[in-house]
Amino acid sequence: MPEKEKSSQTMRIDLIPDVPSKPMTEKKKRVVIAPPTRKHTWVKTKILEKGKNSRYQELLQSVYDAAFITDLNGRIIDVNVRAIEFFLYNRNELCNLTIFDVISGASDTLIQTLWENLGNERFTLIQAYCVRKDGTFFPSEISVNKLRLGQMCLCFFLRDITIRRQQEEMLRTEHTAIQNSGNGIAVTNLDAKLEYVNPAVTNMWGFDALEELIGKDVRDLLSDKEAADKMVRTVMSNHETWTAEMKGRRNDTSEFDLQVSATCNRNSDGESVGIVLSFVDISDRKRAEEAIKEAERQRVMLESLGAACHHLGQPATVLLANISIIRKKLDTSDATVNELVQASIEAAETLRDVLHKLSAVNKYRTTEYLKRPEGSDSSESRILEI
Repeated sequence: MPEKEKSSQTMRIDLIPDVPSKPMTEKKKRVVIAPPTRKHTWVKTKILEKGKNSRYQELLQSVYDAAFITDLNGRIIDVNVRAIEFFLYNRNELCNLTIFDVISGASDTLIQTLWENLGNERFTLIQAYCVRKDGTFFPSEISVNKLRLGQMCLCFFLRDITIRRQQEEMLRTEHTAIQNSGNGIAVTNLDAKLEYVNPAVTNMWGFDALEELIGKDVRDLLSDKEAADKMVRTVMSNHETWTAEMKGRRNDTSEFDLQVSATCNRNSDGESVGIVLSFVDISDRKRAEEAIKEAERQRVMLESLGAACHHLGQPATVLLANISIIRKKLDTSDATVNELVQASIEAAETLRDVLHKLSAVNKYRTTEYLKRPEGSDSSESRILEI
């Protein structure tokens, strides 16, 4: 760019306040500057006289921000109504102060910096805390310009940004909470493409960086494509909230259990701009539920087994005793009869031993009983292991 051409730029200055968090208990120490000269008094008088019935005064009073007109030493020459409302002084009190009395942390070097910067035809923006008459503070954004009113002056426009600062702090807090949340949070556009994910989503799906997920279709993160399509339709077309348990598909293609909540994301005009999703990994909960179900199944089976052993034990004992008595009463010369009786006694004793073992089982386990083709493991081919 040729040297003769100048560009308008904005210089930003952040001032550290003296006491930004609580009211002042003592009067703020004023910056010592030279007393008003005859020239200063003349300029102030001329500006005020000129401004009584001029467009300058009309414009000054109509400005939304608090406006201060100062000389090059920072002495306040003129103010508008908003300045009086903001700072709780009357006009005469303000016109007897300097800009250093109302901007916390300001010093005489500020004027020199402003003048040098504005001499290059740039704009200057200051972030600072301002001090009211009662010693309370409020955050402000201050723009400074040169103003020629017979003599060169500085014009300060101060805007109270308390509400904006509170909103920024709230947004910062919410962003920190989302970034550190254990639940996955994702935001998509109207095409269900991911525009934002928090670190929890990256960890759940096993990606190395957030950027790998940006631009992906959120439906690709879920195993059931039909259910994922239904979710998007429900939220985007019907504007309803979707909540369901679904399967997620990780980057390595493994699956895990999810609780998914999705709702429509709207802009400040109430228009739909996408979907906000919340993901909760419920794999541990599912495993715990399965463990509880298995424990309950074990309890029921063992109770049933105990009841069966109790009901079969007494008949087995009677059967064994009766067969023993029958053997004594029979003619022992018949070898075939003796073998049958002996086999019956052994079978009754075996039944007694099995019932005793069954009554002592404390965990329901099965073992293979019938050989089946490889890959087949039906309940019909397994029996209780004792």
